Amino acid sequence: MMEEVQHHIRCRKGDVARYVLLPGDPARVKIIAEFFDESWKVAENREYITYTGKVDGIPISVTSTGIGCPAATIAAEELINVGAEVLIRVGTSGGIDPSIRGSEIVVAQAAVRSDGATKEYITIEYPAVADIDV
Repeated sequence: MMEEVQHHIRCRKGDVARYVLLPGDPARVKIIAEFFDESWKVAENREYITYTGKVDGIPISVTSTGIGCPAATIAAEELINVGAEVLIRVGTSGGIDPSIRGSEIVVAQAAVRSDGATKEYITIEYPAVADIDV
């Protein structure tokens, strides 16, 4: 029997890799996938576009999340439902450090949790800190 397709991202188990890159803008998905050694489009629905492929023989996917935490939360939950384990946000973001200029590349180690979505999962006091191993 075929696995249930996820309502928003339109993917099912086996469609996405363990590792998933998450740009917000759907237009960036194909651009990112072009850097994979091989890739194919898995699904497209609304702001959610998914490509899966391989880099150095390692399966990897990329899925757009649209704008804001609620849309990203939908993508993350549904990706995890179909097998994703390591979700890595890539792309533009806001910042509070005035010494960082626009267009600079930043690898964030932590983030301020002032959104409305994450507090539904864990208390606001819990830090949003990156997994350094990732």
